[in-house]
Amino acid sequence: MVRKIEGPARIPVPGGKLIDEHIGRVNSGDEEISIAHMTAPPGWEEPAQTPSFAEYTVVLRGMVIVEHDGGRTEVAAGQSVVTSPGEKVRYTVGPEGAEYVAVCLPAFSPESAGRD
Repeated sequence: MVRKIEGPARIPVPGGKLIDEHIGRVNSGDEEISIAHMTAPPGWEEPAQTPSFAEYTVVLRGMVIVEHDGGRTEVAAGQSVVTSPGEKVRYTVGPEGAEYVAVCLPAFSPESAGRD
């Protein structure tokens, strides 16, 4: 069945980051996948999390920094990063902020994020 989605659901989070969920639990009711466009202001950071989903991130502008057990990975515009379910990670952005697209399998939910 073809479904047209008119636009994203805006999900504000602390610290000024904006999440525009195009497909996922909130906007389209899909539990298998979520696709969201993120915009984070300079210096934004979030608590560490151990999600139960895989996350595929494509950085469009700026830099996303992923802290993990293996160290710290800086992901610049035009690059991507993949994190695995059960892996403890912490996302921050560089001094210029960042714009990126995140795809989560299965779909993101606050409960499945496993935030500290």
